Amino acid sequence: MRYEYSAIPESEVPRAAVPLLQHALDTYASEINKVYAIWAQFSEAEMDFRPHPKSMTVREVMKHELLSQRRFFSEFLSSPEPPPAEVLPASGYGGRLVELARPRLAFLAGQSETWWLAPARFFDVDRSRVWIFWRRILHTAHHRTQLTVYLRLLDKSVPATYGPTADVSWDGASPTVR
Repeated sequence: MRYEYSAIPESEVPRAAVPLLQHALDTYASEINKVYAIWAQFSEAEMDFRPHPKSMTVREVMKHELLSQRRFFSEFLSSPEPPPAEVLPASGYGGRLVELARPRLAFLAGQSETWWLAPARFFDVDRSRVWIFWRRILHTAHHRTQLTVYLRLLDKSVPATYGPTADVSWDGASPTVR
């Protein structure tokens, strides 16, 4: 696939101590790249856009994503993280997203199979760390997708994420063509 943005290139994703779990690191880096690509589409003037009174603004979604990733990784996965008060930047949310993701990748890369499979507290239940990790990926994908809808409502282009979009495509991208 061809993506315009690659904040964390494949060559910079660390190798997992457990080769079977390399896909987890690759997926996290890929999701960060996708989120970064979507966030980069919003101008400062659009940061307070909200499609409905009950919806978050663009800025609020970005802040929520930064803080909730920090909580997941710190509280549920025991990753070293900055205090919550040091997470949000004055500006440049996408840059901060990438900056926070890089040490998480290094942390995850060093974990053993035992660590990944061990139970950890997740809010009010115990789940394996690998389950918590994938829940984090899904949560991030949810908010990324939320902001792609905002882009459409603002009549802006939507970058490729899991493949082409109505705005971005390439030869051989169609699933109906072999």
